[in-house]
Amino acid sequence: MSAVLGLRVSDVMKKPVTVSPNITIIEVAKIMYNNKIGSVVVVSPDDKVIGIFTERDLTRVVAENCVLNKNIGDVMTRNPVLIKYTEGLSKAISLMYEKNIRHLPVVDEEGRIKGIISTRDLTGILNKLTSLE
Repeated sequence: MSAVLGLRVSDVMKKPVTVSPNITIIEVAKIMYNNKIGSVVVVSPDDKVIGIFTERDLTRVVAENCVLNKNIGDVMTRNPVLIKYTEGLSKAISLMYEKNIRHLPVVDEEGRIKGIISTRDLTGILNKLTSLE
């Protein structure tokens, strides 16, 4: 477990799938399905994070009978919890637990997207570490 504490967010983050706020809900759902991912990060033209759209958001818009050709920018989670790529992995784990989130966008000092960490990624890391013991 001490190996996890020495890791940085940048050591474990994955390449994020990003979209503009003008893409439709149905297009995003297809992207998520085709890429087998649980979220997309919504970014501005200069790659700054402006929102996230997750499986939970998709469930919400379907339950609310939202029109699926609506822009993702209208239904995304705005101002998502973010973490800087220089932070320790233990901080990411704490944030995800405390905020009850499964996807954590990773940014640079200017708020531009660098990566993403998911609970699945964390489970994979723990699996590798425990199999080494």
